[in-house]
Amino acid sequence: MANHRAPTERRILPTTAKPRLSSIVLSLPPLVFMSLVLSSMPLLADDAAFPTSVPEPGVQPVFHQLPGQLPAPIAQADIADFSDYKRWLQQEVSEQNIPGVAVAIVSSSDILELQTYGVRNVQDGVAVDNDTVFRIASVSKTFAGTVASQLVNSNVSTWDEPISATLPYNIGTDIATQQMTLRHVVSHTTGLMPHAFSNMLDAGVAYDKIQEKFHEIPTVCPPGQCYGYQNVVFSLVADVVQASLRTTYDDFVVENIFLPLGMTRASMGYEAFRDNPNASAPHQYRRGGWRLSSVNSAYYTTGPAAGVNATILDMVRWAQANLGGYPEVMPRSLLDLQHTPVVETPHGNYFNRWPKVEAAWYGLGWRILDYDGMRVIHHGGGVRGYRSEIVLVPAYDIALVVMFNAETRLANEVVPHFLDNLQANINAL
Repeated sequence: MANHRAPTERRILPTTAKPRLSSIVLSLPPLVFMSLVLSSMPLLADDAAFPTSVPEPGVQPVFHQLPGQLPAPIAQADIADFSDYKRWLQQEVSEQNIPGVAVAIVSSSDILELQTYGVRNVQDGVAVDNDTVFRIASVSKTFAGTVASQLVNSNVSTWDEPISATLPYNIGTDIATQQMTLRHVVSHTTGLMPHAFSNMLDAGVAYDKIQEKFHEIPTVCPPGQCYGYQNVVFSLVADVVQASLRTTYDDFVVENIFLPLGMTRASMGYEAFRDNPNASAPHQYRRGGWRLSSVNSAYYTTGPAAGVNATILDMVRWAQANLGGYPEVMPRSLLDLQHTPVVETPHGNYFNRWPKVEAAWYGLGWRILDYDGMRVIHHGGGVRGYRSEIVLVPAYDIALVVMFNAETRLANEVVPHFLDNLQANINAL
């Protein structure tokens, strides 16, 4: 593992931490029936905006296991021929003239494929390499799920204590929202209007300004009773870290995830991205070609939802850790918890339109899909000028990461093509 500086005691998660939860109990305001102008297609919010039922509060979700989900061990070399997939991806990237791409296929202990294509910036023509930094957008939520799990594992927080005892402001228009927990936040089961105030992020409004309107977010169901994807509300994870440990979310992620995993070039926030000389530029397709786009820094203020910058080598470490390759940092018990379904997610999203998806759920910072008889763990991300995808197939110890410095629909296809290639390799044995 790469050398890294020793974390400070202030930032690192204590091994035997004790809760520092505030005793403040917030009083809720009168119901506020104000009209919210919610964006129908926020860049990071790829979910349909309607609720789906979830298990009763306090009831542990059932892990939906498919027949054959735990196959007999197969030698990695027998299923690791991804030549067809690589040819397909390279052809698509070339035909669509996509500015820059980085892709990795890994096991928990090895890098099976590592490839970069194109340029960081269509104007300067400098090639993308293994150290080029991308914005990973909503794939950042997978880190937030780990942060929440680490807080709970270290007794800094709990899954089931209402976070209203910790946070110094009112949330939602109904008293039921006072029972919202950390589990509800990272599983998108807060009961609040989906995509609340993502339109303000799109307009460049920072998170701390949006906080002033939290009491206006409509409560559409009691916490734990319905699914509604969030970006702004998801970032309450950062507020829990700040209130409980008196440190920032960004510092916590660096000290407790990036450094222990050797993610030496990963960073949090806009300034780190802006100041990195090997950062890729955002691109959008306009006037018949790929054009440089501006960076929307407001999404960086929602660190748990969209704050991570990373190279493909950083994401190799992240994928391997989520396959169980770094148990000293992310033990199996933590991974199993995060990768277990909590709430069913509705059809209508790009991943739910993949023809071989049989069922889909959200866990704790991750999506869980049953795809053509395989249990897969997935998340995608998209913000102005970038797309990213990560998928794990734990039963076969395989993962894929793909990052684009362009808003391309090809991102919607890279995961199902990869899974089809893997399934074809398995069927050929």
